[in-house]
Amino acid sequence: MAAGPGGGAAAAGGPGWRLPGRVLELVFSYLELRELRSCALVCKLWHRVLHGDENSEVWRSLAARCLAEEALRTDILCNVPTYKGKVRAFHHAFSTNDCSRNVYIKKNGFTLHRNPIAQSTDGARTKIGFSEGRHAWEVWWEGPLGTVAVIGIATKRAAMQCQGYVALLGSDDQSWGWNLVDNNLLHNGEVNGSFPQCNNAPKYQIGERIRVILDMEDKTLAFERGYEFLGVAFRGLPKVCLYPAVSAVYGNTEVTLVYLGKPLDG
Repeated sequence: MAAGPGGGAAAAGGPGWRLPGRVLELVFSYLELRELRSCALVCKLWHRVLHGDENSEVWRSLAARCLAEEALRTDILCNVPTYKGKVRAFHHAFSTNDCSRNVYIKKNGFTLHRNPIAQSTDGARTKIGFSEGRHAWEVWWEGPLGTVAVIGIATKRAAMQCQGYVALLGSDDQSWGWNLVDNNLLHNGEVNGSFPQCNNAPKYQIGERIRVILDMEDKTLAFERGYEFLGVAFRGLPKVCLYPAVSAVYGNTEVTLVYLGKPLDG
């Protein structure tokens, strides 16, 4: 006997199990993500109805309830093709509770805005970090970079605000970053060389999407620009929970981060 989505018992072969898939889909479309996760464990049919089609009415309805209209209407999520993926991206977006006091997350749910505060460097982490698996996300600046604009990863212990204009991400042993202004790799307060490792590497252009690839099995962090793999930037990452993160210094600049899921090889 298994628990149904409402907490009651659904016996094997009971009426809830025999409902047509289209009816189940309609019922599931009214549930929230936590309830859907429980439903997926009830039986193979329910799991198949929920996960067989990532653009089903279940995920379309949930996306409409969770995501801001701007996120669905603009090209913010253009590289996230399914409604299930868009819901997942929202739950992996910047945290409103884990960022500098000098930034806020815009109503679209994915874009950080830094207020024009003098002599401060300000960062933000995502809601969810990773201690296993392979993960990819996109980051892009939608305003001036200033003297320092860093993307990368951080543990929960890494600071998200400090005085002055510095490369906050990578300033200690709790974070790893790539400064898009001078192409330096940063960790533990030191420059770990330039990136990508090529002659006359192009400078970052505002609006250009950088794809970040975290592999917790190989313990590496890599970057892509467009469809070009730029290489592995950091190796030997610790087996701890690591969060996508950014740090910025320019007043009124904006940074958007979108989680993509498991990276596609090749």
